[in-house]
Amino acid sequence: MNEREKMLSGAIYKTGDPELRDELHRAKDLCWEYNQTRPSDRAKRKEIINSLIGERKGSYHIEQPFWCDYGSNISLGDNFYANHNTVILDAAKVTFGDNVFVAPNCGFYTAGHPVDVERRNAELEYAWPITVGDNVWIGGGVHVMPGVSIGSGTIIAGGSVVTKNIPENVIAGGNPCRVIRPVPDDDRTTDFKALYEEKQKKQAL
Repeated sequence: MNEREKMLSGAIYKTGDPELRDELHRAKDLCWEYNQTRPSDRAKRKEIINSLIGERKGSYHIEQPFWCDYGSNISLGDNFYANHNTVILDAAKVTFGDNVFVAPNCGFYTAGHPVDVERRNAELEYAWPITVGDNVWIGGGVHVMPGVSIGSGTIIAGGSVVTKNIPENVIAGGNPCRVIRPVPDDDRTTDFKALYEEKQKKQAL
């Protein structure tokens, strides 16, 4: 196998491989160009990001700034939205389902390094895929680690570090991220103004 095939298989590979470096530089240049484009220039932004992202199922929007490693290993479902400062290190496949919302300052990191210093200093790395299901909400400042899957209908609370798989239809949070409770069935009737006022009263006590 060449280094790219090793990378995509989850095996140890050499990050300094010339072919991979060329792909990496292409993606970084496109990210830089995208981030320097005026937000109001929607046509140019769409042209750049379309040439960067590997698979696109339908409509999507990624706010600036945005950074990724290759772009070609990112797969977006329909109605995908990522807010400012999203980072996707896609040495392995990163797959998002339909209706995924990503809050600001989130990272999805497929890449990892050997624990032993000799291989780590020799520019050896591994990458494991990340999968996010349909109808998932990722809160602000969430970091998703290599090899993790997040089930459909799940909410990841802001500030979480997701190191293990999270099942469907739950609210999860913390560092490391753990299941807190199921997603409530009655959320459609929630009075958020009343909920906020109640929270303020509790904090005043």
